[in-house]
Amino acid sequence: MTLRDIPVLFNGPQTLGRGKLFWLGVAAVIVAAAIYPQYAERFAISNTAYFGVWVFMALGLGLIWGYGGMLSFGQTAFFGLAGYAYGVIAINLGAAHSYPFLALICALAIGTAFAAVLGYFMIYGGINGVFVGIVTLSVTLAFATFMNQTAGPQWRIGRARLNGYNGMTRIPSLSIDWLDGHRIRFEGATFYYLVLGLLVVTYLALRVLVNSRFGNVLVGTRENPERVELLGYDVRRYQLGAFTIGGFLASLSGALYTAWGNFIVPASMALPAAAMPIIWVAVGGREDLTATLVGSFVVLYVFQALTVVSQEYALVAIGALLVVTVLIAPGGYVIWAVDMASRLRRRAGPSPPLSDPALKARTQRG
Repeated sequence: MTLRDIPVLFNGPQTLGRGKLFWLGVAAVIVAAAIYPQYAERFAISNTAYFGVWVFMALGLGLIWGYGGMLSFGQTAFFGLAGYAYGVIAINLGAAHSYPFLALICALAIGTAFAAVLGYFMIYGGINGVFVGIVTLSVTLAFATFMNQTAGPQWRIGRARLNGYNGMTRIPSLSIDWLDGHRIRFEGATFYYLVLGLLVVTYLALRVLVNSRFGNVLVGTRENPERVELLGYDVRRYQLGAFTIGGFLASLSGALYTAWGNFIVPASMALPAAAMPIIWVAVGGREDLTATLVGSFVVLYVFQALTVVSQEYALVAIGALLVVTVLIAPGGYVIWAVDMASRLRRRAGPSPPLSDPALKARTQRG
């Protein structure tokens, strides 16, 4: 592989955006995000990092649902499990040395393992379609209900008290020690840069994944699993892989959220919380990573702005947004906007062939 072959890894039929103009735009966004903390207030920096933390969960759901065709409500279960695991381990180990970083690694392993086990029994057990949503929603609500009733003093793991619906508090922030004894605490701008770096790496890695053979087979499974099986692929293995990777990203979101706020509550796994990732992904566009990324940030910002006025009104407004999305732009507003722009360009002049295979396929389906 030469340097000229590297861009091919990030571009393909399963993602929108290719060519110099797109990647220059991506680079400009990353540069703007990198210099943002130099001019923003501390609260704004922390709040933007908060948005970024949730996007990992959305990207994972986009892989499971948008590319794999499995509507899952289990993202918040993996989120909560990893969040509580990080809290319990970090409280018991303390903030010395690099123990919080070790707690993060363990939390990711626990959440990902749970996602893999749950996905294995569902997928290899023949559960598919709407029943995936039912099973994952049941698991999520059962976990949230259980954590709500852990308020008594007997509900503790070592020094960590679960505290029921009040949640765990005083959880150490993420930190790591260098060889010279210097400690880096990931708080404020430092935590923001950590989230930004992880988001860039995750986005690029997922683009490579979905444009590889794995992604092509996964999309083929979403469209016609019987035909993919006839071609000799074990569709269950690809579905399980996507479900496990999505669970890992949701676990990363949960562990980072707990390290960011130094607390975790069962409400983060309740029914409204379980439905929110579905809305983020649906509004942006579940069949494309860039659409999911952009749409999630926008919906998170709007939802927070509405929550300042009234949390109840915010939930109603977001629910109405989902209904309108299904009626007007079922593929997501970002995909709809790109599609409309392409149609306007074709009407304004000659009709050249679409240069983006992903947009061409969506236009032909629509």
